[in-house]
Amino acid sequence: MAAPPRTPRRPPRVRALLVAIAASAAAAAGCSSDPGGPGGSGAACTPTSPSPEDAFALERAPGSESIALARAVADRWIAEHPAESLSWDWGEGTVMLSLVELYRVTQHAPYRDYYRRYIDRHIEYGYEITTSDRCPPATAALALHEESCAAPYGKIVDDALRYLYEEARRTEQGGINHLGVSPLFEPTLWVDSLFMFGNVLIRAGDPRALDEFSNQFNIFASLLQDEPGLFRHAYNWATPQDPDVYWARGNAWVTAAGYDYLRARAARGERDEAVAASLDRQVAAVLAAQDPETGLWWTIMNRPGEIYLETSATALFAVGLARGLRHGFLDASVRPAIDSAMAGVRSRIEEDASGRPVVTGISGPTTVGRLDDYAEVELGDDISYGVGAVVLALVETSGL
Repeated sequence: MAAPPRTPRRPPRVRALLVAIAASAAAAAGCSSDPGGPGGSGAACTPTSPSPEDAFALERAPGSESIALARAVADRWIAEHPAESLSWDWGEGTVMLSLVELYRVTQHAPYRDYYRRYIDRHIEYGYEITTSDRCPPATAALALHEESCAAPYGKIVDDALRYLYEEARRTEQGGINHLGVSPLFEPTLWVDSLFMFGNVLIRAGDPRALDEFSNQFNIFASLLQDEPGLFRHAYNWATPQDPDVYWARGNAWVTAAGYDYLRARAARGERDEAVAASLDRQVAAVLAAQDPETGLWWTIMNRPGEIYLETSATALFAVGLARGLRHGFLDASVRPAIDSAMAGVRSRIEEDASGRPVVTGISGPTTVGRLDDYAEVELGDDISYGVGAVVLALVETSGL
């Protein structure tokens, strides 16, 4: 079988296969071969499995229409995209994160099996964590490690944290370079990094990881957040950017990750007033920019009517707003915006020839540029990160 696209075959095949076998054996035994655990905390690993009685599942109404639709979207993706064929990248990592959340609600084993096959495949063939965009798959490895304590899964998380703490180049302010270890450009900050590496730090959950996210968020906000509250796409990038251009999906990555971080802090009995204040400013501007007719956001959110309305950003804003509301960081005044956003998202889910739901209206991968460059990004259907964003939104807004 051929290696997944763009995935280097670094370890010898036989050695990697033994690693994968060891992971499966440890998972089956339900024991730890990794007493240090991810992050090198030194604490023994105790396997924990999601349960239908978990608060996370109960609060999200497993029998709701939203979860039923999330399952249908996920089932179609799984049927169309074999786990072993997918690259180690940010879009695929977003899908895996959404399936981790969906599995927590449903305990439907095929979801866990899918992201486990994906991770096992890359354990076998090798993976690189050398940029922010290579971090998201580690969130699925973290979930697998929490359930099994298998060392190969913990190693992926450790590799991601080591990259973030020690290997990535940084700006002079200490911000993690979006291009990681690359020497080709001066260190640059891209707003989407806060989600890409942020989820690993947030879900690792130890004080060092949470402090690092807080530090990064505040650096990014100091350099990218403008007076209206919205975030620009990049800092210190080599190509020109137009002023007063605010990319919706980039801002939505921030909202989704930011409120998940505040949730993680609150679970420890802590608050982060600086991050909360920054998000309050952003949310005020986000709500003002929502299209009143469709509930969607324009891809350049402060330029209504100039390019197009976009699905993935809308789903991610719904994720962030719902997290903020669910955990008490936002009040009930945001509920109409969430409901309107989800109505907009549902309007972008169409049926294929077999009657299965397809997520449409997703803007393609987007680099930093001028307004005209964003206008040239085409809309597409069934794109990994858009599907993942919609599943996350359906899960997070269910049961509110």
